[in-house]
Amino acid sequence: MMELKLIAGLVLAVVCAARALEEDGSDRPLVPGAPGAPVRISETDPELLKAVRFAEERYNVASNGLHIRRVSRIISASKQLVKGIRYSITVEIGRTQCKKTDVLHVSEDCEFFPESHKQKTEVCLFEVWDIPWQNKSTLLKQKCQPAVPKETKIVRVPLTRDKTTKESLELLTKFKDFMTTYNRSYISQEEAQKRLRIFQQNLKTAETLQSLDQGTAEYGVTKFSDLTEDEFRMMYLNPMLSQWSLQKKLKPAAPASKAAAESWDWREHGAVSPVKNQGMCGSCWAFSVTGNIEGQWFKKTGQLLSLSEQELVDCDKLDQACGGGLPSNAYEAIENLGGLETETDYTYTGHKQSCGFTSGKVAAYINSSVELSKDENDIAAWLVENGPVSAALNAFAMQFYRKGVSHPLKIFCNPWMIDHAVLLVGFGERNGIPFWAIKNSWGEDYGEQGYYYLYKGSRLCGINKMCSSAVVN
Repeated sequence: MMELKLIAGLVLAVVCAARALEEDGSDRPLVPGAPGAPVRISETDPELLKAVRFAEERYNVASNGLHIRRVSRIISASKQLVKGIRYSITVEIGRTQCKKTDVLHVSEDCEFFPESHKQKTEVCLFEVWDIPWQNKSTLLKQKCQPAVPKETKIVRVPLTRDKTTKESLELLTKFKDFMTTYNRSYISQEEAQKRLRIFQQNLKTAETLQSLDQGTAEYGVTKFSDLTEDEFRMMYLNPMLSQWSLQKKLKPAAPASKAAAESWDWREHGAVSPVKNQGMCGSCWAFSVTGNIEGQWFKKTGQLLSLSEQELVDCDKLDQACGGGLPSNAYEAIENLGGLETETDYTYTGHKQSCGFTSGKVAAYINSSVELSKDENDIAAWLVENGPVSAALNAFAMQFYRKGVSHPLKIFCNPWMIDHAVLLVGFGERNGIPFWAIKNSWGEDYGEQGYYYLYKGSRLCGINKMCSSAVVN
C-alpha cells in the first residue's frame, strides 16, 4: 500500500518534476581517482561549461557551414590533470537558425531549427587542454559523426499541455511497473519524486543509446533505472581499473598454438558456473578473477567448483574490497593465501568483514598469472585453448542494456575509462554480427540471463586492454 500511495502522490507533481529535470544533477559528486587519472565530472561544472563554449567556438571557426552550430546536450565528460586540465567531452551539437554573417559568437539566443532534418545533429567528441594560469586553451581533438545513423530520426517537438499530461501518465505507468518488477519502495514521497526524475532522465539516455547503437542491442528500463550515473558507478563499478599507475605488469601469456574457430562457448563445455550477483558492492574484480580460476580448475581437473569471492573481499589486502580492485592484485593475493575456498564454505555477503580464511578448506589454488595479447583474434584463440578470460571494459552502455549485441559509438565508450571487470566465456556471430559473450556479476535478472553481448573486432570499450588469466600447473 505504501508504494501505491507514493505513486498516487506523484501524479500531481509529475509535470513540474519533468520540467525541473533539466536542472537536476548539479550536486553530483566526482568519482575519486589517483593523481593524473581521468575522473568524470558533472555536466553543470562551470569550468567544464567554459571548455564546452571554447570547443563550440573552435568548431564553428573551422566549419565552412553558413549557420552557427551549438551544443544542445552534454552526454558525458571527464577531466585529467596533465600540466593543466585536459577535458574529454561528448556532446550533441546541432545547427541553429543564426547565420555566421549575422552574429559574431555562439549564443543561446541562436535557436535551433524546429525541423530535425535541418538541425543535422551530430555527436562530437572534443578534447580541450586548458592551462588556467596562462589563460590558454587548445582544442586537441574533434571527432564528429551524425547523431542518428539509422533511418529513424528522433524529432524533438515542444510539448503542448495535453501531450505533457499524456506523457506524464505514461511515465508514471512505466515507473510503477518498474517499482513492481524490481520490488522498489522509497522512504518518502520526496524520495520517490527524486527517483522519478532520475528515472525519466534515464529513459532519455536509454533512447539516445538505442538510436545510436550500431548493433542489435535493446536498451531501456533495467533494475538500475532509478540510479544516477554517479550512483550506479559508485555502487556497482570499479574506479581502480582506470588507474594505470596502480596496475602491476604480469608476464605475457604464451600465444595459442592455432587460430581461433569461428565460434566457441565455454558454457557448452562445462567450464562456467551460474551467474552470480555482486550486489551493491564494487567487487566485480573478485567475480572476474574467481570466474577465470573456476574455468582454469575445470580445465585441469574436470571439476567445476563455485569459488568464493567473499574471501577476496575480506582477505585481499592489496585491493579495496567494495571500493574496487585489480585482477593482478587478486591473483597475487590468492597465491599468498594459498588458494580459494568454495562459495559454500565462505559465503558471499556483499560487504567487507574480518578475514575468515581457513587453509584447511582450500578447494582450488593457482601457481601464477599471465597477461594476454591485446589483439582480439589472439585473445579468442587463447580462450579456446585455455578457458574463460578475465577482462575489463568501459561499462557506459551497460546500465540500460537489455538484450542483443551491443555496439555503442566509440566516443561513448572511451577505452581509457575502464571501470568494470567481467569474464569472457566465448564468442560467435548473430546474423553476421560478431560478438563477445560476457558473463557479468549483476544477477540473472540483468541483460540476457546475466550475460552481456558486445561487438567483437574493433577493441570496443577497451575490452582488449586488460585480459588476463590465472595459471594452474
